[in-house]
Amino acid sequence: MIKSFCPLHWREYALLDCGRFEKLERFGPYVLIRPEPQAVWDKAWPENKWESLAHARFVPYNSSSGNWQKMKPMPDDWTINYQSPAMKLKFKLALTAFKHVGLFPEQADNWEFIFKQVKDIEEQKREQPKVLNLFAYTGGASLAARAAGADVIHLDSVRQVVSWAKGNMELSGQRDIRWLVEDARKFVERELRRGRVYQGIMADPPAYGLGPSGERWKLEDHFNDLVKGLVQLLDPDHGFLVLNTYSLGFSSLIVDNFLRTLLPNASNQHGELYLKAESGLSLPLGVIGRKSAYTL
Repeated sequence: MIKSFCPLHWREYALLDCGRFEKLERFGPYVLIRPEPQAVWDKAWPENKWESLAHARFVPYNSSSGNWQKMKPMPDDWTINYQSPAMKLKFKLALTAFKHVGLFPEQADNWEFIFKQVKDIEEQKREQPKVLNLFAYTGGASLAARAAGADVIHLDSVRQVVSWAKGNMELSGQRDIRWLVEDARKFVERELRRGRVYQGIMADPPAYGLGPSGERWKLEDHFNDLVKGLVQLLDPDHGFLVLNTYSLGFSSLIVDNFLRTLLPNASNQHGELYLKAESGLSLPLGVIGRKSAYTL
């Protein structure tokens, strides 16, 4: 079972503290306070310390949006770097109306896994792996796969987010990722009819969502059929799969059961991603299931 904790190779990001349904984070030179539904405990640091460190705090005015209250001067957008022995990536960050800033730092663990899997396949097969990234957001997993040399398709239902990801590709000195604004389920169905095969597939579906034409998505209702389709698209001999979910109702055992039933003979892992705060607390940030291209 994976118990994966970052920051790994982060130098410009840190979780400082969390609690009372908020988290205190440093992104480059700026410190932000954002809502966090999993932080149900008390804060380790006093509130006045949070406020003395913070440049801005997100104040929600309903369940899906809000605004930023600036407490110190800072820009509305800036950049941050991720650097490890495997790759160097650069991301644009911004204060959005939806509490997000364009990056999920805990996903760095998956980026490192993806990079290694692509390199292993390339070495064994002596050809460029094809990789599909669904619900791909601003492209961290796409950039990791491309950094390793994969032929990458990046798909998300939100056009503005895909444009953001393209900008991250350019900031990272990359090129030639294929961008698609589509409903993930419809795309998978078409790829199955076409008989397409991928050596790597990543999917990070939301708990709820809408496709570009208003297609409704609810994780519990559609996850089973989606994963079945992804397994059929996956190269049975040289394919890796990364499933990531962030839903309060989802245990890593649920993802493990999907992998066990659909890939009974594969080398599978399951577990959770979390961040360790400088205050000493640990913040869970999603569950993962991974099928390796080769035995780990």
